[in-house]
Amino acid sequence: MFSRILVANRGEIALRVIRACHELGIEAIAVYSAADAACAHVLEADQAICIGPPPPGGSYLSTPNIISAAKISRSEAIHPGYGFLAENSLFARTCEEQDLAFIGPTPRSMDDLGDKSMAKRLMAAAGLPVIPGSDGPVKTFREVEKLADQLGYPIMLKAVAGGGGRGMRLVDSPEQLERAYLSAAAEAEVAFGNDDLYVEKVIVGPRHVEVQVIGDGHGGVLTLGERDCSIQRRHQKVLEESPSPMLDAHTRQHLQELVMKACIAVEYVSAGTLEFLTDGNRDFYFMEMNTRVQVEHPVTEMVTGIDIIQEQIRVAAGEPLPITGTVKPRGHAIEFRINAEDPTNNFLPRAGTINKLVLPGGPGVRVDTHLYQGYVVPPHYDSLLAKLVVWGRDRQACIARGRRALRELVVEGVPTTRNLHLDILEQSAFVEGRFSTSFLDEVRDQLPTLSGGKV
Repeated sequence: MFSRILVANRGEIALRVIRACHELGIEAIAVYSAADAACAHVLEADQAICIGPPPPGGSYLSTPNIISAAKISRSEAIHPGYGFLAENSLFARTCEEQDLAFIGPTPRSMDDLGDKSMAKRLMAAAGLPVIPGSDGPVKTFREVEKLADQLGYPIMLKAVAGGGGRGMRLVDSPEQLERAYLSAAAEAEVAFGNDDLYVEKVIVGPRHVEVQVIGDGHGGVLTLGERDCSIQRRHQKVLEESPSPMLDAHTRQHLQELVMKACIAVEYVSAGTLEFLTDGNRDFYFMEMNTRVQVEHPVTEMVTGIDIIQEQIRVAAGEPLPITGTVKPRGHAIEFRINAEDPTNNFLPRAGTINKLVLPGGPGVRVDTHLYQGYVVPPHYDSLLAKLVVWGRDRQACIARGRRALRELVVEGVPTTRNLHLDILEQSAFVEGRFSTSFLDEVRDQLPTLSGGKV
């Protein structure tokens, strides 16, 4: 096992990894930008090293600065968290070259599965059903036009190197196609340095379901059930839950078994998530794979009792998984993303000082956050402030606990998405499990937070 790990991230995920390290008896080294000197992950680490100015390009995205910090601190491994360099295969290779263990999948897996069109081909060959679409990137607009006619509208244009909803465009008719193609390619080039797109047939009214996996490099794979991530805005997740209220036990088991066989086939190592679109018939289609730990991993931890971060660390140290196969969830969990955003103003991100903070507690409540009273939320990074996760013996008990915990939560100084979550929990369609990825658009006028009824 490692004795010292450098955490190449910030905020709540860095604090989450530091806590996992300490429980394993491992020293945790934090890195921080000049804007994060007073961030909670810096205060909780055994040692902290400044790696540059506030802009991520000079700090959290700087491979030379992070490697130097690892060498100075005599770290043996680097945990990248999520975002920043977590899915950067060049960074992972650099770690290997510098005799540092990268706590994540192999660079080859990141290359193969990070390319969405390549991932679809690999997973189709491994037995997973995939969404009909282009066989790899499309090279010209004429090729897109021809393929769209063959698939039939609506279609979705997606950046090959994409994520977080960037480089994606829904196209409902031929008249929209050229403009959508040009704007998606331009956005992909800016966001990822790669303007390649691929085309998918749109599954009408889908659910977004994903399966959490861990592979150990010894042939063992563990699948930890599914999460339902259908509550989204602009293709970005707002709320996640496990298990999905739409899957029955048979479909859940079948999906996990297919995923396990696919991960064995591609020799996947470390934590990862396979994402699917599911239609009204419970038919599921592989969409993409995230080769990292996800923001919403606590949802799965709450219903399985397995610490995903600790298992990542053990696997990177060469240890086999203690159990493999599929895990049956216990009870129900929901995660509410609390972002520093103004839902009444198109979710505009906001920076500012946390003047008052009251975190909820009680049975079945978990809060992952780097916030404290007096903390200054910087404008340079993702707007996620906290993840409020609740567990109940069943979905209805979980929803009731979520209402109670959200009401207890107080964050003053910046606008947040707290009230939006309370509004969602009052919608009968959500309570009854009748929703799709277009839920927020469909009920916008019924949500006071979005319709202007309250702030």
